Amino acid sequence: MAVKKLKYFAGGQWLESKCEKYMDVYNPSTGEVQAQTPCCTKEEVNYAVECAKKAFPGWSNTPVMKRVQIIYKFRELLIEHMDELTELCAREHGKVWSEAKGDILKVKEPVELALSAPSLTMGESVRDTSSGYDTVLYKEPVGVFAGIVPFNFPGMIPMGWMTPMCIACGNTIVLKAASFTPMTAMRMAELWQEAGLPDGVVNIVTCSRNEAEIFLEHPDVRGITFVGSTSVGLHIYSTAAANGKRVQCLCEAKNHGLVLEDAALERTARGIINSSFGCAGERCMALPVIVAQESIADQLIAYLVKFAKELKIGPAYDKESQLGPVVNAAHKQSILNWIEKGLEEGATMVLDGRNPVVPGYENGFYLGPTILDNVTKEMTVGTREIFGPVLCIKRVKNFEEGLAVMNANPFANGSVIFTQSGYYAREFAKRTDGGMVGVNVGIPVPVGVFPFTGHKKSFFGDLHCLGKDGFRFYTETKAVTSRWFDEEEMKATKVDTWDGSVGGDQ
Repeated sequence: MAVKKLKYFAGGQWLESKCEKYMDVYNPSTGEVQAQTPCCTKEEVNYAVECAKKAFPGWSNTPVMKRVQIIYKFRELLIEHMDELTELCAREHGKVWSEAKGDILKVKEPVELALSAPSLTMGESVRDTSSGYDTVLYKEPVGVFAGIVPFNFPGMIPMGWMTPMCIACGNTIVLKAASFTPMTAMRMAELWQEAGLPDGVVNIVTCSRNEAEIFLEHPDVRGITFVGSTSVGLHIYSTAAANGKRVQCLCEAKNHGLVLEDAALERTARGIINSSFGCAGERCMALPVIVAQESIADQLIAYLVKFAKELKIGPAYDKESQLGPVVNAAHKQSILNWIEKGLEEGATMVLDGRNPVVPGYENGFYLGPTILDNVTKEMTVGTREIFGPVLCIKRVKNFEEGLAVMNANPFANGSVIFTQSGYYAREFAKRTDGGMVGVNVGIPVPVGVFPFTGHKKSFFGDLHCLGKDGFRFYTETKAVTSRWFDEEEMKATKVDTWDGSVGGDQ
């Protein structure tokens, strides 16, 4: 298979990098290298920022109605190329077809939200804040943003969470695409061009952390949006904020689901399988820990093992596959190390997915569903993010103990309860630390009109991505107070110290 050499995208041009190192992009289903992406030089990253800065004046002064017309055209192209983008995502990441299509549909959703920019960036006004003084508040573009992207959602995160609202508000952006999975975002950049987006509004580089550090201190970068690990997110947040930038960092998770004895067990187990092993567990809203009430734990685990064994493991682009490979060999080994760590810590293996056989695809990066029982609060396997198809079971006596176990978690992206009790559901929603809460919903991600509201060590910043928070993050407010003189006042010889800035008559 021919290995494609990728370029970077800056100022509307696809450019050959002058880097010394290219990074492999695998087809996880076969284990073959399908492309190589550049580790862009510092000069190339700086050039991408320069292109974004150059494009900002023209784009920010483009009427918002014109901006959303271009975004709407991109939406049409997204739909037109849905199958192509789905297959590209599946081939570079390893998501099975339905999951890869969901990744692309999750680009379409924020794009549609971005079309609301004419109303959601609308300002406010008050006439006669003091007699004869009027104040109007505008929401204006900020400038150049940098988006630092993880590997696990090649379409949704760079071209859904980051780009649409950023550019709808009149900003420009430089995306650091994930070196493992850059091709879906790169193809979408071509669609933005086809939609009529001006050169330099969206730019894409791939590089190492060393070059990405440029964004954190670059004087022309006004804001950073990041998705990735907590350690890196904390560094980005503290460094970029110290340099006067607005920052949102969406970080790790270890979401827990509490299953009470009154839950609809079979339906609950099917939902858990989807939540825990969908996308091979490579998503921050996966459900990798189940906190089960002891009275039904054995019955629940029996269902989980049964349904997990039914999953068809296979290549991502085979539409019959239900569980695809993980992204690369190094990540597969990391997951295997975590399974070994869990066993060393004393967990009980009830389903071993370490050695699946996929005929014809023996070199792919496959792992089957793995279930570990009797995981206790002391075990790191139950508190650290594994990012793979590994489900941990923690047993508790009752609701209160379960809630306490869950809230001890340092991460708080999501939390879930499975119950038929309205009382416990309401108590859980009120008292859980999780920022996104599910009641009998295993992946409690709200649609994009709501923000993605992680808490604790899952998020650093003030304004979340998506929803109204997203529009606030990508705009800054300007208040304009005006006073127009009549003939008599033009002759005035004295002006009040506060000159209309104290409300009411002066």
